[in-house]
Amino acid sequence: MKCIAIDDEPLALDLLQKYISGFSELELLATFDDAVEGAVFLKNNRIDLLFVDINMPDLTGLDLVAGLECKPMIIFTTAHKKFALEGFELEALDYLLKPITIERFEKAVNRAIEQFELRKSVATTTPETLIVRSEYKMVKIELTDIEYIEAMEDYIKIHLRSTTHPILTLMSLKGILEILPQAKFSRIHRSYIVPNTLVKSIQNKKVRLITDQELPVSDSYLDFIEKWKNGKGN
Repeated sequence: MKCIAIDDEPLALDLLQKYISGFSELELLATFDDAVEGAVFLKNNRIDLLFVDINMPDLTGLDLVAGLECKPMIIFTTAHKKFALEGFELEALDYLLKPITIERFEKAVNRAIEQFELRKSVATTTPETLIVRSEYKMVKIELTDIEYIEAMEDYIKIHLRSTTHPILTLMSLKGILEILPQAKFSRIHRSYIVPNTLVKSIQNKKVRLITDQELPVSDSYLDFIEKWKNGKGN
């Protein structure tokens, strides 16, 4: 995975560089102690993983990530717990609190590796199937079997029509949505993705599926209602 690190603290940047060098799966392209310079690099280069501090002068890590058109996987680093919620609202893969231990860093990188491998595996699947890692094994899912997908902190639950036991996998809704066919699935809430063809009705900002499952539509995703009404969500 191609990655870069951005942190205005030289010691923190040196530590990240040391940790990254211990993972053969990671290729460190550059480090930046200036967030603006890092943002320019990201505008002109595609990477897979970004390590970025949150509390930096001139341009915060949160603002930097929010301004990216093509977002890589994000791992935020910071000395302040108060930024955690904002970091996860930007759908960061992980959030590391300084001083960062190698054990905690390894956990975050393994999470990135899991998602990176998953994205690669999708390239070898047919358009009608999805492969995810669950309970230490790879599981193939028929897209037509998906009832809805639910966010559960660091994991997602893939609810299936064929069983009452959902499949739990370590990734974000944003990550799974990038893999799913955009014409067939829509995000309706920060916690839910639905198959377009299963939507039976919408009333009072609630989606009712043909399975009679009801799910909320949040204000951030009200455009789905218009698309569905105009027949573009089918």
